[in-house]
Amino acid sequence: MDYSRYEHLLVDISDGVALVTLNRPEVYNAVNHRLHRELMEIWPDLDRDPRVRVAVVTGAGDKAFSAGGDLAMLEHRMTMSAEERYEDTMRPEAQQIVYNLINADKIIISAINGVAVGAGLAVALLADISIMAEDARLGDGHIRLGVAAGDHACGVWPLLCGMAKTKYYLLTCEFVDGKEAERIGLVSKAVPRAEVLSTAMDIARRLAAGPQPALRFTKRALNQWLRLAGLASFDYSLAVEKLGFFSADAREGIRAVREKRPASFPSAREGAGEH
Repeated sequence: MDYSRYEHLLVDISDGVALVTLNRPEVYNAVNHRLHRELMEIWPDLDRDPRVRVAVVTGAGDKAFSAGGDLAMLEHRMTMSAEERYEDTMRPEAQQIVYNLINADKIIISAINGVAVGAGLAVALLADISIMAEDARLGDGHIRLGVAAGDHACGVWPLLCGMAKTKYYLLTCEFVDGKEAERIGLVSKAVPRAEVLSTAMDIARRLAAGPQPALRFTKRALNQWLRLAGLASFDYSLAVEKLGFFSADAREGIRAVREKRPASFPSAREGAGEH
């Protein structure tokens, strides 16, 4: 398998473990169109590679796992032509990132070394085992942008930390640090920042030396819970998120982020009516 075609992912394979690094440190590993597509394609490629038994995914640099979708990509969604919207529906990359992670047979471990939001957060939390820095922060900020919480959270978070915590964090867009994320079950384990990658790699090497069919069939069995209980909610959330990008609220949300100010959503103004 040749990984040189990946522009924003670095892949290093040693002793059956593939270390996959989101590599846009100059923008905190924000996800542009190219990286979005690469995050869809990498998991089937690793699954087909006989050299790989376990994968570890992390972010380049010491500040971020991924800062989520970059603003240019989000703004493009709001200005799509009818033909582009149809193409986007027929090639749902955001959907396939989630499905490819769930359907990958090989064990995936995330080393969450810094802030994680958006599409990057989907990768971090859909990994089979998640190791997070105690002082790192994660959060789903879709509603802050004026769109529904798509990507992954509506399908996955209720199974990880329960409905009450899911509703609180998705509706308020509050961030969660590593210690709290471990306490509520959102991540597998929180460790000091300097130990995140080494802990993830130690677990990966241990699993790479284990019985591969047993590990993979156990993963398949556990992921039936996601298929039964989560993916219908995820598909719905992704659809309404995409609709939301054509709204006045989303235009205001993106402007507010660019201008570094609180948003004033049209739908929340007096006399705006029901939405």
